[in-house]
Amino acid sequence: LLILDDFGLAALNAIGRNDMLEIIESRSGAMATLITSQLPAEHWHAYLNDPTLADAILDRIMHASHKITLSGESLRKTIPEKPRETQ
Repeated sequence: LLILDDFGLAALNAIGRNDMLEIIESRSGAMATLITSQLPAEHWHAYLNDPTLADAILDRIMHASHKITLSGESLRKTIPEKPRETQ
């Protein structure tokens, strides 16, 4: 299982997009990949910023994916903050 956490958090350059295509291509239909993102999936194409590579990457990702969309407040807001140490 490959986990890509916080997908879309930072911009990908051309090398990053090409690497992502190679990784996704090599895993497509053979190995599990889990992607988490704050960025809604409908914005991933624009985020990838290269229409041809975005089509190739997203076709492989979305073809046999199971999409789970969460809603509501962040659970981090319900966890009390730890007191900060003073120096």
